[in-house]
Parts: sequence; structure tokens; C-alpha cells
Amino acid sequence: MIRSNLIFSLALLILFSCNSPSESDENLLWSDEFNSAGSIDTEKWNFQIGDGCPGNCGFGNNEKQFYTDSTKNIRVEDGILIIEAHQPTDSGRYTSAKITTKNKGDWKSGYIEVSAMLPEGRGTWPAIWMLPTKDKDFKWPADGEIDIMEHVGYNQGQIYGTIHTEDYNHIKGTQKSDSLFVEDASKNFHVYAINWTEDKIDWFIDDELYHTVEKNGEGKSGWPFITPFHLIINLAVGGNWGGKYGIDPNIWPQKLKVDYVRVYKTKPLKEKKL
Repeated sequence: MIRSNLIFSLALLILFSCNSPSESDENLLWSDEFNSAGSIDTEKWNFQIGDGCPGNCGFGNNEKQFYTDSTKNIRVEDGILIIEAHQPTDSGRYTSAKITTKNKGDWKSGYIEVSAMLPEGRGTWPAIWMLPTKDKDFKWPADGEIDIMEHVGYNQGQIYGTIHTEDYNHIKGTQKSDSLFVEDASKNFHVYAINWTEDKIDWFIDDELYHTVEKNGEGKSGWPFITPFHLIINLAVGGNWGGKYGIDPNIWPQKLKVDYVRVYKTKPLKEKKL
């Protein structure tokens, strides 16, 4: 009987400790496990190249980086996506990378989780976030923004989750935001996630709920999250927030590492801690 119970317990442990989703899992909508070395999968991701100029230089935040598709700045190694920012060369520009799933992964709701290890140091500004998939006439903040994870290196370990809308945005100082301290955010991988439903968005770190924004019957000015949004992952340098206290010249290069990205219809059951 003891032997039978032991075998049964081991079977349950294997069942609940499996971290990789099955492609046949009907709840899984989209994923990238970054299992192919070299460049990213361009059937799933787009590169954003440049600095936002003309018209939106520094992406509206006075950021100092120029995004490239060079393997110096973005690549896959040993099952990990690496976005690497470098300090200026003779051109006088920081370089980094930014990728999006626009028109390749767009969702109106779902549970979205990203396992990531963050850079550190004053001037770094990594983000995992979402914008609406609109080809024309995109208007910020009226069309909405969902920040799954933001971190600024001068406030090491403090992780932020935020929405921006016409009614709630940082220009007005009305953005709906909260944060959670993760001491080893730049030493170990943690899972940053949102559970986005018709009426609310929950933010999680390692399955710990730390922020909720509810619709509360609001119209588009307060809740524009009614159209498909796509995912964005980038490592910015400096800017109005990331560079609030300047950029440390002695920390480069810095890396944002991503183990996996998974999008589910609904929040999946998590393994039990034995």
C-alpha cells in the first residue's frame, strides 16, 4: 500500500510540475518558447527599427535608444530570448531592440504571461506591454495601453503594472497603477502576467495578485480595452521615466532575458506546491 501511494504521488508530481504547455491544449492560444537558436521567429514577431523619428522621436518619452534587428541587440541563445542594450559608439546612440506581435498575435482578452529576467542599473527601462492593433489613426492614450510589466533601474526591484486611457493616464496623473517589490528581479526569472477579461484586468507576479482594474460600467474613455491588442517587449534607455535620474555610463551592456511568452484563453491551473 505504501509503495502504491508513493507511485501515485510521484505521478501527480510529474503531472503538476510540467511547465511547458501542450500545443494541443485548447486553452493555449499562442506561445513562443524560444527553442530555436539564432534569430527570433518572424512568423510570430515583428522588429521595430529606429527611434520613432520623424514625428515621434524618442517614442514620445525622450528615450535615447535606436532599435535594431542586429544579433548584437536581439537573439535567441540556449532557449532564451536576449534583448541587449549597448552604450553609444562613434554614432553617439545607444542601441537596443523592440519586438511586437502586431497582426501576428492580437487578442481582445486572455491570460498573458511572460517569464523574464530584468536588466539593472540607472537608465534601464524594460517593458512588457500592449497596444491596440490599429493601422491608422492610433490615438494615445484614448485608444488604450496595458503595461504588464515595467521596471526602471533607478528603483531597482519595484515592478509596475498600469493602464493608460483617455481618463486615466500619466499626463493627467490619473493612471491606474500599482507595484510589487521583487528583490531578485535582475538575478532570477519571474513570471509577469495579466488576466484580462471583459470587466477587469488582474496583474500577477509569480501567480501573486497585486493589482486589479475594473471596468465599473465606464465607456471607452475609461475602458478602451474592447478591441484586439498586441504584445510588445522592449528595453528602452533613459527617457522621461527611465532616465529621470540620468543614465549610468558604467553599467553597459544590459540584458532583458525572456524564457517564454504564453497566451491562454483563460487563466490556467497552476501546479501545486508539494
